[in-house]
Amino acid sequence: MSLLQTASRVLFIGDSITDAGRDRGDPRDLGGGYPRVVAQTYAENSEGGPVTFLNRGISGNRVRDLRERWQADCLDLKPDVVSIMIGVNDTWRRYDSGDPTSVEAFGRDYRAILQATVDNSRAALVLVEPFLLPVRPGQDSWREDLDPKIAVVRRLAADHDATLVPLDSVLTHAATTRAADELAADGVHPTPAGHALIARTWLETVDAQPQTPIAW
Repeated sequence: MSLLQTASRVLFIGDSITDAGRDRGDPRDLGGGYPRVVAQTYAENSEGGPVTFLNRGISGNRVRDLRERWQADCLDLKPDVVSIMIGVNDTWRRYDSGDPTSVEAFGRDYRAILQATVDNSRAALVLVEPFLLPVRPGQDSWREDLDPKIAVVRRLAADHDATLVPLDSVLTHAATTRAADELAADGVHPTPAGHALIARTWLETVDAQPQTPIAW
């Protein structure tokens, strides 16, 4: 059964990829990225009951930032489904600021927010892989930092019976058939086409129901 068939409130949380320029003064605003595309597509195509979608992405966040705001921005909202996409800034800050996040610290903080959710709610967990499409000079080297963090996300999904959205694999494959910068102009932040592909991948993985194709 689709997770959305039994859900009334779905929370998207993460960094700028999820934030997508949302109006933080409006708690219902979904921003201009994949959360909005998911919500619109689901509303247009679902035969199930109404679902409220919420966005609590904040640009620049790392997993330790999510841990600090988890109570207010997740648990207090009482979602039925929690979708988390985090990790690229935990890698990026190593290369642009000399401020790395170790794999151990990444795993510790990620596991803490998942355990807090399991202990304090009945929400289903959806873990979305962080991704990187090397576009800029030097970004290929980021893989040595990001790949172990993606492995952590996959392991945590298995440990917590969470749905894993294999986004890095999907986008990496998509970049073999079209230019990577058409999906993420800087290798990290999705273009409209990139957001559409993320939304389609999310719905195919989480909803598992026929959808009108999303153009990307």
